[in-house]
Amino acid sequence: MKCRVGCGACCIAPSISSYIPGMPNGKPAGVRCIQLDENNYCKLFGQSERPAVCNNFQASFEMCGQTAQEAYIYLKDLEELTK
Repeated sequence: MKCRVGCGACCIAPSISSYIPGMPNGKPAGVRCIQLDENNYCKLFGQSERPAVCNNFQASFEMCGQTAQEAYIYLKDLEELTK
């Protein structure tokens, strides 16, 4: 499955513990990544500065659902389970 255009849920809902340019300590869950633009596109996509966790992310129907809201809820719930 390809990412849903303009979704951005995976760049907001989960925490990222690794370095992100502009966010040296990563980001907490529920915080919008500084590298996500106003259209919910990653400004680092395809660049070497993009964190490995982001490069390794694979969209799936189970996780992404049918809407960005469904994806956000799924990822938020998953984040809570891993605490």
